[in-house]
Amino acid sequence: MAAPLAERVRPRTLGEVVGHVSILAPRAPLRVAYERGRPYSMVLYGPPGTGKTTLARLLAQACGQDFVALSALASGVREIKDLEERGRGARDQGQALLVFIDEIHRYNRAQQDALLRPLEEGTIILIGATTENPAFALSAALLSRLRLHGLEPLSAAEIMGLLQRALAAPEGLAQAVDCSPQAAAAIADAADGDARRALGLLELAADLALSSGSTLIDDDMVRQAAGAQYRRFDKGADLLYDQISALHKAVRGSSPDGALYWLARLLDGGCDPRYVARRLVRAASEDIGNADPRALSLALDAWVALDRLGRPEGELALAQAAVYLASAPKSNAVYKAFKAAQKDVQAQGTAPVPVHLRNAPTVLARSLGHGRDYRYPHDEPEAYAAGVSYFPDGMKNPRYYEPTDRGLEMRIAERLARLRQRDRDA
Repeated sequence: MAAPLAERVRPRTLGEVVGHVSILAPRAPLRVAYERGRPYSMVLYGPPGTGKTTLARLLAQACGQDFVALSALASGVREIKDLEERGRGARDQGQALLVFIDEIHRYNRAQQDALLRPLEEGTIILIGATTENPAFALSAALLSRLRLHGLEPLSAAEIMGLLQRALAAPEGLAQAVDCSPQAAAAIADAADGDARRALGLLELAADLALSSGSTLIDDDMVRQAAGAQYRRFDKGADLLYDQISALHKAVRGSSPDGALYWLARLLDGGCDPRYVARRLVRAASEDIGNADPRALSLALDAWVALDRLGRPEGELALAQAAVYLASAPKSNAVYKAFKAAQKDVQAQGTAPVPVHLRNAPTVLARSLGHGRDYRYPHDEPEAYAAGVSYFPDGMKNPRYYEPTDRGLEMRIAERLARLRQRDRDA
């Protein structure tokens, strides 16, 4: 049985690799390692189908090193120990053992720690591949011994070039089928930056063409091969957090159109809409706050509407909330004030509650002085007891909350300024 098309046309030299200009450009570290035959330990991270395995194989081939490929799903400490012994033997012969570990983020802490000594002693050269952000997926000790290279999804133009090469290659589809420009563009769009998926779709569309007696792949064949459209998205992986971050930052940046785009991307990719609702509620407090207190209520109402209506009807409520939050005046004054208060609490410990602020529900509590000299604000002008401290004894009255001059906070700032003047007068 013939190997899949993606394997048959896998690049045989670094010059055939598509994309990744930042790490493959002349004088870039990975290019230099390839040309000089001196690989180094690294982690290649990025979405599926961006060439992580291919780059590892090309480095091993160019450097003439002994090459071992492992999957983190099917290996552990025992296999690592075996490789360490094998690496010592190679080192004694003036060679290096190049170890490729796919899905390296799936190793637990003990398995990652088992790699530290062979890396430190130079008995292996490690190339790890992961779709996760290494900063979160790998231990600090392991990261300190590796160089990080991020791989981006391939562009539509890069995918198109890859398809043309596969169609022209003797080991590919040369003299078997051709592909219309419209069909190639459709494959590039459906692949969504994944080279492996693009070549798989091309191969399946070619089979459909040949089975129908045609040698030309058209749009209809690509649609049949692609089936249901899908987007790159992993509910537990980096892309989820990148996209939810983009939504939050569009809201913070007062871009309702950007917020709608990222909301649509998240929902299209299969993100749980309740997770989005939770993030919108957070944004309402963190980035809008008292500049427009209605934002928090509207975000919560959207969450309730989503729970009651389900999908897809409830998604419109999320869109309404996202647009309102993005359009509202912004303030992070409450967010900053709360952080400053938390910092003081952590630094100062458990200071006693001043006597005048203590609860006095019983005769005993009152006999102990709880609540003594408490001034009831509603009995004073503007319902404000000027000069009273609401902090522990001996603690200077800190200024945490500084309202902005945007939205409702402008009026809040005016009132607080007037009350603070009364404090100074008192």
